[in-house]
Amino acid sequence: MIRRQSPALAALTAHYLLIEPRVSQASFIIPDHVAHSDPLVERFELWARRRLAQGFSLSDAARSAGTSERTLARRLRTVLGKSPLSYFQDLRVERAVHLLQTSNTSVDRIAAEIGYSDGVTLRTLLRRKLGRGVREIRSRHR
Repeated sequence: MIRRQSPALAALTAHYLLIEPRVSQASFIIPDHVAHSDPLVERFELWARRRLAQGFSLSDAARSAGTSERTLARRLRTVLGKSPLSYFQDLRVERAVHLLQTSNTSVDRIAAEIGYSDGVTLRTLLRRKLGRGVREIRSRHR
């Protein structure tokens, strides 16, 4: 149920539920939680998730988040260690992986849903970012 609303929240919830409560694990938990508790980053993420298919515009993102382009870029770099565009692309990949693992939707249709022109582009991106192909991604959760 959570995954349908937000794949990121589902992953975070699973992360918290599966990690042992040892001190050595704390360093892996805290940075992810802090990264998602920044209000500006959260506003940007919400905007981005709603616009995956439309594509990225730094000016639109900054306006929606209620800040300047420069401030948005600086904050994402500080909090997440990446540019707004890079994070937007990561969200596209996250959504594509979620759809590949939870549906039988074609790669071309998934690509269109997240704003890519065709399945070839998506396949290339998945291979480059994750080191795995579509079949491997789909087979891991079936």
